[in-house]
Amino acid sequence: MRVAAWDEFTRSLPCAARSAAEARALVRAAFGAWGLEGVVDDGVLLVSELVGNAAEHTRSRQIRVTVSRPHVDVVRISVVDRSGTMPVPRRAREGDQGGRGLAVVDALTTRWGVDSLAWGKRVWAELRSDRSLV
Repeated sequence: MRVAAWDEFTRSLPCAARSAAEARALVRAAFGAWGLEGVVDDGVLLVSELVGNAAEHTRSRQIRVTVSRPHVDVVRISVVDRSGTMPVPRRAREGDQGGRGLAVVDALTTRWGVDSLAWGKRVWAELRSDRSLV
């Protein structure tokens, strides 16, 4: 069963760490509308990591955050920025203050990836929405 294409929540935000709060609110609104309260914490952490990575590693002025349901049991969260630099997973050492963001994304999701765009990139990650039913 497919979810209607209009089941999408999108917001353009400044490319700054402070935008993570508004992105988390967007995720909470989307998951609440879809009755997915059981996985909202994972979605909130996921969008925080994606927005934080964009803010730290790109020089974009704005980002676009989208929360969608490409399928009834899948939620996709994506962040688009204007940087062509692709994210590279790092291996953080004990005591490092950073370097764990993509490891967190990988641990939370069923899959994630990056789409190269003519003017930047889209980093996306998918959660199974049916985990709340298990």
